[in-house]
Amino acid sequence: MSTNPPVIEALGDHDYLVRVAQDEDLVTIQIRANPDAVARIAGPDADETRVVAATVAYLTARQRPDDLPEQLDIDDVIAAYDDFVDQLQNEFTYVR
Repeated sequence: MSTNPPVIEALGDHDYLVRVAQDEDLVTIQIRANPDAVARIAGPDADETRVVAATVAYLTARQRPDDLPEQLDIDDVIAAYDDFVDQLQNEFTYVR
């Protein structure tokens, strides 16, 4: 699998188009970054794009990009993974 970082494009209204390289293919995922979820993870003034990138990194460390749904909401990731918020909070606390 490729180690290239994802390409993230802001679509507006807290929606992002993420392109992740997988082998020789490009997987596209649309991610919704609910402002409340972003603030819970990285604080009230967080950069949504950084949270989206960290979310993609978290997910692709656990499964192949082509196994992810084409549309994803960060709230759904919070609900699905018990350690997601804590792990990302630790990353953002360490980076600050």
